Amino acid sequence: MKIIITGASGVLGSAIYEEFKKHRGYEVLGLAHSNPGTEFRKLDLLDVPATDELIKEFLPDWVIHCAAERRPDVAEKDPKAAEALNAQVPNTLAQLSATYGFNLFYISTDYVFDGTKPPYEVDNAPNPVNFYGKTKRQGEVAIQSVEGPGQRVIFRVPVLYGPAKKNSDTAINVLLDVVQDQSGKTYKMDHYATRYPTNTLDIAAFFHRLAAKFPAESCSVPLPSILHYSSAEPFTKYEICLIFAKILGVGHEHITPDEEEPKGEAAVSRPRDCHLSTSVIENDLKMDVGARGFEDYWRGVIGKGEVAADVVY
Repeated sequence: MKIIITGASGVLGSAIYEEFKKHRGYEVLGLAHSNPGTEFRKLDLLDVPATDELIKEFLPDWVIHCAAERRPDVAEKDPKAAEALNAQVPNTLAQLSATYGFNLFYISTDYVFDGTKPPYEVDNAPNPVNFYGKTKRQGEVAIQSVEGPGQRVIFRVPVLYGPAKKNSDTAINVLLDVVQDQSGKTYKMDHYATRYPTNTLDIAAFFHRLAAKFPAESCSVPLPSILHYSSAEPFTKYEICLIFAKILGVGHEHITPDEEEPKGEAAVSRPRDCHLSTSVIENDLKMDVGARGFEDYWRGVIGKGEVAADVVY
């Protein structure tokens, strides 16, 4: 089974890449643009002819599209670049999927919902409240609008955590640095929005289990057009900081809860609770989600709590 993973140097892409590389029976090609290193093929996905040429050369069975502008604040500041990566590239890959007959998995987000009526099923109407969510929804629409050979699956996930090159690579890992900052700086931490942090290693393992269930020779077997993958554990960012402080054995007096909804011109709107229902995975695919416990994972990673502020997990 031949698999391409875009954004393979990112937090989610690297986890999926490493998962498939661990198992026999897969030929895996990782693509990266800004940080290809020596392991990944450098490719600008906005270069349509180059992308077409690579697909034609490798002829994948699956493409798992992880590359994206994932930061809502950055998307607001550079909307043209965010729209190009989050909306135009999925359209290109969807067209190529129909041309070459591969299955495309487009990693989307819980932020396509407005957070007012959780939990969200796959057929609930999207209503993004910020520009980031709107661009990811545009990518979904592009995926859904293409007909022809191959299948195109929208794969929505919530905020992610897990192994990263640096803590700032995820909105969850970076809270370790906040908790460990004993310099006297104070922080107001979001205690308004409920999130369901999900481990990239669990998503990677799920994709491998899905590939085992739907191998290359059965790529014509219909897959759900939308899948939701999420942990079921709810936390605000402030509550996550309290968990980190407990594990690390440090104080949290420098962090105060902010229960107010983000407002003002400088604030990026965020939905309050976008809990994704995983019923399609459990009931239609007859598969376990397999999401691990948040605190259990971090206790295993941090160990005795004797860590430095720049330690990366």
